[in-house]
Amino acid sequence: MKNTSKHEGLRNQLAKLLEDKGIKDKKVLEAIKKIPRHLFLDSSFEDFAYLDKAFPIGAEQTISQPYTVAFQSQLLAIKKGEKILEIGTGSGYQTAVLCLLGATVYTIERQTELFKKTKLLLPKLGINPKHLSFGDGYKGLPNHAPFDSIIVTAGAPVIPKPLMAQLKIGGKLVIPIGEKIQIMTMLIRKNETQFEKHEFGNFKFVPLLENKN
Repeated sequence: MKNTSKHEGLRNQLAKLLEDKGIKDKKVLEAIKKIPRHLFLDSSFEDFAYLDKAFPIGAEQTISQPYTVAFQSQLLAIKKGEKILEIGTGSGYQTAVLCLLGATVYTIERQTELFKKTKLLLPKLGINPKHLSFGDGYKGLPNHAPFDSIIVTAGAPVIPKPLMAQLKIGGKLVIPIGEKIQIMTMLIRKNETQFEKHEFGNFKFVPLLENKN
């Protein structure tokens, strides 16, 4: 698993590009500089690793565009030790960013192939989420709730109610909402029944699939 000075240079270039595109959170940019994104892709696709583009990773899923990962991470404004639920582990790249930001990460993946692959990869890179599970992201992880924040890395037609219920008062849910094109949406829980909604423009994600046993 090579991680060379060339890779480091490419990461620095990518972080600069993301900063130019509006990512201002220094901690997020530092995480982008540190995480070897090429190791989350098949080695034959290494040349694509530091482009600001999404890329297929198998099971009809993608590793998200770095700008999208940085944008969602910046919205969360993570404080060290916060308990974060990630819906859609995928390649594990976003998981790695959350861990480097100091979060205590609980993550869930519904594709067996990706779950098995990522479960092996993350520890090899020294990245250790608190809990990595296989299951239906729509349901969240009620046994581990409540969470300081929840991040969804797939497009959902509606906001899953179980996820709203698993958020602490004052917590944030960052989720792309829509069918073909999604609007990045953030809900902040104000009290038991009220949520404040913010929207941040259009993004494109693979769909969030439901009802996986």
